[in-house]
Amino acid sequence: MIARCMMVAVAILLTSPLRAENTFPGLYPANPALSAADIIRETYAAAGGESWRRPKTLRMDGYAVMYRDGAPVLYDAYTMLRVYDWKKDAAHAADGKVRIEAFREGKRVFLIAFDGKTTYDMNGPIADPAANAQWASNFGFGAIRHALDEGWSQKRLPDDLVDGRPVYMIELVDPSASVTRFGIDQETYQVLYVGFDTPRGWHERRYSHFFTRPGVDWVQPGRVRLFYNGVKQNEVIWTDFELNAALPESLFKVEPPRSDP
Repeated sequence: MIARCMMVAVAILLTSPLRAENTFPGLYPANPALSAADIIRETYAAAGGESWRRPKTLRMDGYAVMYRDGAPVLYDAYTMLRVYDWKKDAAHAADGKVRIEAFREGKRVFLIAFDGKTTYDMNGPIADPAANAQWASNFGFGAIRHALDEGWSQKRLPDDLVDGRPVYMIELVDPSASVTRFGIDQETYQVLYVGFDTPRGWHERRYSHFFTRPGVDWVQPGRVRLFYNGVKQNEVIWTDFELNAALPESLFKVEPPRSDP
């Protein structure tokens, strides 16, 4: 008798969309009439419109913690510079220009840059021709900005939760057949999650603590947590950003250090 009652209760739950949706957000599809493309358009509008979808440059400043064998390493200043290139057929290939550097107690301790052709570290150009391939473990978020471009496809996956917040899950496929998945907050349309395969394993990022600057439509996540194969590797706290500032070419080229005579 008890077993029969339990089976009836489970059947009612599974066949009652209203109850399932209200009781367990993310269990039952929210707004099923919304297509993946509809959700992406709402995401663009919520993030800043066309200025977010097609920025020219971006500078982000903050600090970071990198985990090495589980032990935290603090960088008290952390900066990323980006110059965007909008001819993007592969979501996880290096494109445009990027410079990432980290400081501890005023001393630069880490630097990596890409000028569109060559990857650099603190010692100048990296001679290994495979150096550019490492960016495949880092590039991926920008896929959302190309989701509605020609040659890309998009579809809804089962809704879910990210840090307890109900999200629409979207899968994008670029012209090279690479897959990128996004979790979009069902209320704010902020991007809370991105996941994609990399040479280092399945990579996930979780975004939170969004903020803006006066006079700028851009909405910036203030906290980014990065995971590989389910283990947190890095955490970046962004405290400021600048959109579409002039970033000279020289910032993305690193000369080898001079030897004292």
